[in-house]
Amino acid sequence: MRFISVILLGVLLNLVNTHAYADGIVVDKVYHPYVLPFERELEWRIVSHQTGSGNILAQRIGLGSAINDTMSLEGYIIGERDDNGDFGLAGYEVELRWQLVEQGRLWADWGALFELEKHHNSDVYEATTGFLWEKEFGKSSLTMNAFLVYEWGGDIKNEWESEYRAQYRYRYRSEFQPALELFVGEDFFGVGPGFIGLHRFNGQRQLKWEVGFITEISQSEKNHSFRLALEFEF
Repeated sequence: MRFISVILLGVLLNLVNTHAYADGIVVDKVYHPYVLPFERELEWRIVSHQTGSGNILAQRIGLGSAINDTMSLEGYIIGERDDNGDFGLAGYEVELRWQLVEQGRLWADWGALFELEKHHNSDVYEATTGFLWEKEFGKSSLTMNAFLVYEWGGDIKNEWESEYRAQYRYRYRSEFQPALELFVGEDFFGVGPGFIGLHRFNGQRQLKWEVGFITEISQSEKNHSFRLALEFEF
């Protein structure tokens, strides 16, 4: 536990002292650094971001597959509802996950993530690269993501930003794994509970679900985010 506390303290100090953050909704999926050989995945994610001025709802549907033993490629269609209640197509995204080391080979498991997003009906592009890190302690797991983001295009100011996510999870049982999640982004420092579950079917088929409720704690204004994710691997 002392080792875990040292790691969390180091992460928190790094996050507090970071000045560049990513735009948009910060709360989203915490990525694990693993790729299953021959995996295929259908994914649906939704994030509801509630502030004093209204609610922004973002959804994405993705379909992906492993391209070898260590890499997985996935494409997404992104939709958003703005403060006026209008919902529509917001963008497209392609994502590459790369498992850098064999699970359990080193003291921690490492991976990398690369994303390219194009906003719909606007000249805005966003490229993301980052590291995925996970360490198991008995029945507990600590997962951390660190991303560097570059935005460019004719309708946006070209700039570099960064984003951080962390999840401490207790693997009570496969279907119920309580967690504590942390998200840091542009003018946002949020923390809250999460729940993860996994149900295995025959063969390699399995259904994974994630739920989280994150509260922004660095400002006094109302700022809550609810996230839900369903992944069917087959």
